[in-house]
Amino acid sequence: MTSFLFINPAVMLSGFGFPIENMPQWVQYLTYLNPLRYFVAVIRGVYLKGVGLDILWPQLLAMAVIGISTIGISALRFKQKLE
Repeated sequence: MTSFLFINPAVMLSGFGFPIENMPQWVQYLTYLNPLRYFVAVIRGVYLKGVGLDILWPQLLAMAVIGISTIGISALRFKQKLE
């Protein structure tokens, strides 16, 4: 059930199967919340183009912000459950 509800939409909205530019405008805004969007861009940049951190820093920064905010929210929710 988790795969159907979370993993499949995340992969479909990552731009892996088809370009994000071809998606409807409101769906394109949803992809900014998907860390796989940025990861696919990094993988393509490294493997296909051979670019470095000077080009890929916006994607890495976006993944770091999503990761830090997810860990922060998780820590707050875990702390509330312990009390």
